[in-house]
Amino acid sequence: MMLRWIVHQLRPIDLDSMVATASPAQCSAAADIHSLDQLREFVHLMLCRRENLLEFHFPMSEVELKKNGTLCGIQFVLHGPRRVKLTAVWAADRNEILMYTASGRRFSRFRLPNPVA
Repeated sequence: MMLRWIVHQLRPIDLDSMVATASPAQCSAAADIHSLDQLREFVHLMLCRRENLLEFHFPMSEVELKKNGTLCGIQFVLHGPRRVKLTAVWAADRNEILMYTASGRRFSRFRLPNPVA
C-alpha cells in the first residue's frame, strides 16, 4: 500500500453550476477529466467545496488500491481542520468517483465518460 501526500497548484474549475447530485453529462468539469492529475484536482476541489474549505490550505493524501497486484482504484483523503477527513474513491473498473462526508455518508457519485490514464 502506498501513501503519498499531494500538495500542488490547482487550476480553477468552474463548479458554480454543479450540484452534488449532478451527473457527468451535466457536469463539464467531470467530462474534462482525462488524466490522474486532472482527477486529483477535481476530487480536491469537490471535497473542499463540500465543506466550504479553502483549496490551498488543506492537503490531500492518496492510497493506491490494488487487486492481485494491479491498480483497481485510488482512495483520496482530504485532511481538513480539527482532524476532519473527507474521502473519495475512484473505481478504475467502473471509471466512477464516489465521494463521502467526514461521517462516512456518500454525498456524490460521478461516472466519468472518458478513461483516466
